[in-house]
Amino acid sequence: MKNSFNRTILLASLSLILGLNARCQAPAAASVSTTTDAVFENLNYKYPAKKLTLANGTTIAYTDQGKGSETLILIHGLGSYLPAWNKNIEDLSKNYRTIAIDLPGYGKSQKENIEVSMAAYAQTVLQLMDKLKIKRTVLVGHSMGGQIAITTALQAPERVKKLVLAAPAGLETFTEQQKQLFKMTVTPESVQNTSPEKAAANIKINFYQMPADAQFMVDDRLKMATSPDFANYSRAVAASVAAMVDEPVYEKLPQLQTPTLIIFGEQDALIPNKYLNPTLTTQAVAAIGKERIKNSEVVVLPQAGHFVQYERAEAFNTAVREFIK
Repeated sequence: MKNSFNRTILLASLSLILGLNARCQAPAAASVSTTTDAVFENLNYKYPAKKLTLANGTTIAYTDQGKGSETLILIHGLGSYLPAWNKNIEDLSKNYRTIAIDLPGYGKSQKENIEVSMAAYAQTVLQLMDKLKIKRTVLVGHSMGGQIAITTALQAPERVKKLVLAAPAGLETFTEQQKQLFKMTVTPESVQNTSPEKAAANIKINFYQMPADAQFMVDDRLKMATSPDFANYSRAVAASVAAMVDEPVYEKLPQLQTPTLIIFGEQDALIPNKYLNPTLTTQAVAAIGKERIKNSEVVVLPQAGHFVQYERAEAFNTAVREFIK
């Protein structure tokens, strides 16, 4: 009875993060798309999407805006894509070269025959830097993207000048039982079975008060579900959840020497996980980062949820500028 209750709680929590109707089921075999998927390709990006093929053979989409003495690479979160940074690109590209990427499995990047792991995603960032001849960068990661940014800085500290972690995954810890529940619950099938109403509601929960100009995220998520490549996207989401819990960074945080800015929204409803860690607060999670990352500072923005970089874009961008200076 207790295990059943725990699983119910977990499903409710994950539905907030992923917008899914979760059910335990073995993952289906990976499908291979032989043509460019029209649905994902026709998503309306505010900035031109370029593509390049990395050294490992994976093709990714990215935007590259602005010029300056510093280069910023923006890494989106779980189930998201590079347009989540629209308001940040618009402002930060006035002074910095600002690159936002679609991780493999997401947005307009390749979705079939990809490796999904925190280490592989870190290599995606580093190989992108190689292709674009970028020696050092400021990494800006949101949620799962924050954990990827941390992993990248641990893999190649000499190539990461500074870290900006927006509501990052990786600071909160889970028991082995909780990790297994995550992996058992979030399957490709569960992501695919999400109703349109549930998907829309669970995007909105990322905000304290969802702004009208964020509606495109809901519209795009509903379009994605009509795509033949949605099955591959769903596999990437499920694999990303497994990667986050299988490749934790908590114990390695003291190894970071990179100057780090941690930004949370005060009303973040997703971090900490209010079902699995009900006594933990967002401020407490931020304090964990401040304590464990030696050269770090914390900013908590009021009237902002998990999508802090979008909901409080002006304050977020200002904090990033001051940190870079």
